[in-house]
Amino acid sequence: MSKRKTYSREYKIGAIQMVEQKGMTMREASEALGINEGMLWRWRKEHKEGKIESFPGNGRMSEKDAEIARLRQENRRLLAEQEILKKATVLFARPM
Repeated sequence: MSKRKTYSREYKIGAIQMVEQKGMTMREASEALGINEGMLWRWRKEHKEGKIESFPGNGRMSEKDAEIARLRQENRRLLAEQEILKKATVLFARPM
């Protein structure tokens, strides 16, 4: 049986900001982060409601681990953007 995955408050807020500030859809952001879309919707709802306890995180992440998590998140986002650009290139390269 696998252990339940926990996410830090900063990770959750960063995920929400991908949607609200960067204009990504919930589906795009959840795929880029490798999380369930429903989870992202719940995080966004709880954040808007101001529920402090909704973002407890695990509180035990070292600075090094936090940096690794942030870089992994950024890497997933960049890979997703790269895939979108590849598809757009193929689409626009077709002769009309």
